[in-house]
Amino acid sequence: MHQGIYTIVENTALNADCYRMILRGDTASVTAPGQFIDIRLDGFFLRRPISLFDWDDATLAIIYKTVGAGTEAMARLAPGQTLDVLCGLGNGFQTGGDEKRPLLLGGGLGVAPLYALAKALLAQGKHPAAILGFNTAADVVCLKAFEALGIPVQLTTADGSAGVRGFVTDAMARVDSDYFYACGPMPMFRAIEKTAKTSGQYSFEERMGCGFGACMGCSCLTKSGSRRVCKEGPVFMREEIIW
Repeated sequence: MHQGIYTIVENTALNADCYRMILRGDTASVTAPGQFIDIRLDGFFLRRPISLFDWDDATLAIIYKTVGAGTEAMARLAPGQTLDVLCGLGNGFQTGGDEKRPLLLGGGLGVAPLYALAKALLAQGKHPAAILGFNTAADVVCLKAFEALGIPVQLTTADGSAGVRGFVTDAMARVDSDYFYACGPMPMFRAIEKTAKTSGQYSFEERMGCGFGACMGCSCLTKSGSRRVCKEGPVFMREEIIW
């Protein structure tokens, strides 16, 4: 984990309530896709944990949605302003297995950390495919970024306004895969549990008090006991989770 001051390079609206922010600063503590950062905002007691969309040697990119006063304040920030950031938090996705055709399942802004994961899998010579699920066409983000990677991408919307009508699980049977990685809301995870035929990993979305394991406020139950989503997670193996 690294704490430092990061400079906003970009803060761009992607749709009515979703933004992409690029920050310049130390990225050495980021070691795997699926990790997150925790942002301190003036006037707010708790930091805001946001998954990493992408990173390089000098910048971090995040995708966030305005869902409350904190993220609404983030949306008003301008390039050149600075933020106090805890960087490289949590354990990311494990990509060292022997799977060849992994399936990436993203629901809502759960699609964001899957982008860097797709890049990592491609770099290892694997052949990922992605299913990105949203409520409506107006909610769709990151689709063009995934398509630009050259991987098969299926889009689903709950109301049928774009792509396949339904949820990510409605499209899973159409994809030949030997593993899965998922990030999204808990109802999506429960549906995947009833559908998936392979092993996989889940990246949990959870409210966090501190972001580095001190407060125990984001614990989940596993076969090895209570585990902290921010510290031992946010990524857990399918087989270790107690639903």
